[in-house]
Amino acid sequence: MGVVDVSRFHKGLKIEFEDSVWEVTDYQHSKMGRSGAIITTKLKNIFTGAAQEKKFRSGDTFQTPDLEKKQMQYLYKDDISFHFMDNETYDQIAISPDQVGDSAKFLKEQQDVIVNYYNGEPIGIELPTTVDLEVTETDPGLKGDTVSASTKPATVETGAVINVPLFIDIGEIIKVDTRDGSYVERVKNK
Repeated sequence: MGVVDVSRFHKGLKIEFEDSVWEVTDYQHSKMGRSGAIITTKLKNIFTGAAQEKKFRSGDTFQTPDLEKKQMQYLYKDDISFHFMDNETYDQIAISPDQVGDSAKFLKEQQDVIVNYYNGEPIGIELPTTVDLEVTETDPGLKGDTVSASTKPATVETGAVINVPLFIDIGEIIKVDTRDGSYVERVKNK
C-alpha cells in the first residue's frame, strides 16, 4: 500500500475511499485564488460500478490499494465476459465488461496485459501504454500530406475510432496511446 496526493491523480489510478476501492476515470485541476487548487474527479467503484463526482483540495492524500499484478494474455470475448490466460500457470479467468472498462477499445486477441487482483479477486486490467492496431476503415489517404495538423476519423481492428492524420490509409498499422486513445505514429505502410 502507498499514499498518493491528488495532484498525482491520473486516469486508471485506484484509491481507497469511503471504505471501498475506486478508480479515477477523469480529473481536472482548477485554481481557486488563494485557497489553492481544486481537483474535480470522476470516480468509479470497482466492485459496484457506481460512479460519482468528487472535489478534493490540493494536499489531500489517499491510500492506494494493495494490488497483486499478474501478466496474462487476452484470449477472447463472449456474450458475458472477457477471457484471459495466466502466462505462467495457463489458468483461465473471466472478467466482466465493467471491470475491463474503456480498455476494451484497445484489446486484441493474444495481447499481453496486466490483470489487477484485490484480495484474490480480479478487479481490472492495465494495458501497455501504446498498442499497434491496423486501420480497417477510413477515408482515402492524401498522399504527400505528412505535415498538416488536420485529422480524420479511422476505425481500427478493435472497433475503436481514432483521429489520425490525413495521410493514413486502410491497412496501415498505427501506434495508439491507450491512456487517451490518441494517434502516436504510423508503424507500417500496407
